[in-house]
Amino acid sequence: MLLQSSRHSAPNLRVLCLAPLAALTMTMTGFAADTPPPLKILRHELPNGLKVVLAEDHSRPVTNLQVWFHVGSKDEKTGRTGFAHLFEHLMFRGSKNVGPEEHMRYVREAGGQVNAYTSFDQTVYWETFPSNYLERMLWLEADRLSSLDVSDANFKKEREVVKEERRLRFENPPYGLIFEDVLAKTYTQYPYKHLPIGSMEDLNKATVEDVKEFHDLFYVPNNATIVAVGDFDAKEAIALIDKHFSSIPKGKPIPRVTATEPVQTAARETTIKYKNVPLDAVVSAYHLPPLGHPDSYALEIASSILSTGQSSRLYKRLVYDEQSAVAAQGEGLFLEGPSVFFGFAVVNQGKNIKEVSNSLEYTFQEMTEKPVTDEELAKAKNQTIAGFIIGREGVQAKADFLGKCSVLLGDPERYNTELENYRKVTAADVLRVAKKYLAKSNQTKLWVYPEAEAPKTPEPKQ
Repeated sequence: MLLQSSRHSAPNLRVLCLAPLAALTMTMTGFAADTPPPLKILRHELPNGLKVVLAEDHSRPVTNLQVWFHVGSKDEKTGRTGFAHLFEHLMFRGSKNVGPEEHMRYVREAGGQVNAYTSFDQTVYWETFPSNYLERMLWLEADRLSSLDVSDANFKKEREVVKEERRLRFENPPYGLIFEDVLAKTYTQYPYKHLPIGSMEDLNKATVEDVKEFHDLFYVPNNATIVAVGDFDAKEAIALIDKHFSSIPKGKPIPRVTATEPVQTAARETTIKYKNVPLDAVVSAYHLPPLGHPDSYALEIASSILSTGQSSRLYKRLVYDEQSAVAAQGEGLFLEGPSVFFGFAVVNQGKNIKEVSNSLEYTFQEMTEKPVTDEELAKAKNQTIAGFIIGREGVQAKADFLGKCSVLLGDPERYNTELENYRKVTAADVLRVAKKYLAKSNQTKLWVYPEAEAPKTPEPKQ
């Protein structure tokens, strides 16, 4: 899954379990023998620093166009959180030749789809459309990159929209603020300490001058990558991109995050109380290496075994076998910078939170003491392989991953090689990374209670 904020869709950012794939009913050997066809990738860069990554796909007469800006919530200054996501909204409020919301109308009139999302490391705008409209879509993207209308009226209107989004998706739902607090307590230095939605306090005190400064710094050609996959001629597409984007001036050098997250050497824990949670809950979080790190592939497999679906170790032990929790889930969030895994359980009525915490700890500890079974390893790897094969069939899915490889992994050619890194994962690899990263000294624990209880932090059994 992706933890992100989206302008035109609103998936809940709390922990989500990956849906079981129907494709897993196929034989496991079928996946092992299959490989997605490689993409022939063409790269280009304009003099103003705009990067272009293209791949032709003539399987259907459509194209997916994405503009990746290498800016996310981690690039925001202290006291100015939520700006990256706010600009995702403002980018639809009009430009020199396109009125408010007209960008979306032009795409839909062409029979296409349009959307955008903001995450910790990137902000992405995309359209899927009949391929003969490619030049229109490039013109639309170039117009808003070069002449976005960042007026005070647009800023105030979209700020209110974002504030309401925060209320609906985080503040009002039960347990909606847990992940925000997990990040704030797990990271001590690195700017993944806050969610892309930002804080209400920072949104309230933001000014149009603040957001203009953010826009002028990050929304420039030398911080953007155009990604397109579809039914077009790559050389003709490059000529069109040159035509519409080459006149946009290059921006200042982009400031990159230089902070590092100190190695955690001792377990930490804290108590959090919320007004709108009906049951106690406990969360354990662990620091992980960045996306693309050699250990990240085995860690993704370990995360799947621990927390993906109702047959996962967490769900099976706490919900099925012990019936001590009404929900038990987890996720490995792999980002461009230092990443995180967290598992949580919502305590069943009449059960003790300390006992649930002990079961959570036991499940993690078990991963560090003996290898996972052949069946568990095969299932987790096949889920990943299924995602690569079935999840890369459409032009948008291909462009999504191509953009990720280009911008976050730094090499679009990794599109064609990443799958093999998962295929090579062994049970010994999973055991090794579990020992290293699920260590008690690397843990941050949150005890969550309804506000009325006001308990002291319990001492879990050793």
